[in-house]
Amino acid sequence: MRKRWVGKFVLLSAIWGGSFALIKVAVDAGVPPVWVALYRCLFGALTLWVVCAAQRRPVPLDRRTWGHALVVAALLNAVPFTLLAYGETMVSSVLAGVFNATTPLTTLVFVLLIVPQERITRTKLAGIAVGFAGVLVVLKAWEGLGDDLLAGSLACLGATFCYGAGFAYTRRFFSAGPHSASALSAVQITCATAQLALAAPVVGGLPAWPGLPAAAALVVLGAAGTGLAYVLNLDVIRGAGPTIASTVTYVTPLWSTALGALLLSEPVGWNTLTGGAIVVAGVLLARKPVNHPIGQQTSGQVVRSNKPGDS
Repeated sequence: MRKRWVGKFVLLSAIWGGSFALIKVAVDAGVPPVWVALYRCLFGALTLWVVCAAQRRPVPLDRRTWGHALVVAALLNAVPFTLLAYGETMVSSVLAGVFNATTPLTTLVFVLLIVPQERITRTKLAGIAVGFAGVLVVLKAWEGLGDDLLAGSLACLGATFCYGAGFAYTRRFFSAGPHSASALSAVQITCATAQLALAAPVVGGLPAWPGLPAAAALVVLGAAGTGLAYVLNLDVIRGAGPTIASTVTYVTPLWSTALGALLLSEPVGWNTLTGGAIVVAGVLLARKPVNHPIGQQTSGQVVRSNKPGDS
């Protein structure tokens, strides 16, 4: 069993880490960011519904589930997917992958705000501060930021804030209940597809054929990065537990950095590697368990979510 989840863990980290390079291929081919997000969700939803059919999972029909799914879809998919694609029109996939590693920190911020069981501790605050310092190192903030770098970086960080809010909302309102994770994921991504289908023609205009490489990247991005990845994530959670499964966030920047450098010839400076390491250190510090009386939740517990990291 251990060998099974280890292999899936590695594959999952590679899929989510490679998503940033696939996004870069699409936006460099001229695909508008909102259309990148739409295609990603469309192919992801189709994949997830095939998985649900194969598993014979019932479709949630209650209004409560679909109502919360609309909120989760906006926070975890429609808005952050668009922001990430927009950010990658100005920054490298390497930087986008490193910024994505801050997701556990933004999640913690929103969990502390809206989940009553969570307690603010000095360790958590210190972890958030260290993670923020890591972002400044990645950006070489002491040298000043150009307009494009600043805008692209803020877009990527905005996506992680959406993820943080979405994970906290999911924990409180969406993850409970009798429905399977694959069925909830399918509903969520379907809602995101509908939201983006309404927004894309208005924001991004009519689509055009981007060329075979970009089209293939979008299909893989959706089917693997937003479809298959959900199934793998669930299998890892079942085999290794949510705490170990959540550490995939720490591994994805390694893949995004390696693939961005090898396949897209993107530069990797000392500040990117050092800052990324500081970000991960901040995440580990913020997630360090503290002792509570029996029956109270610890900070080491993890939000059950219907997403990545990626994103």
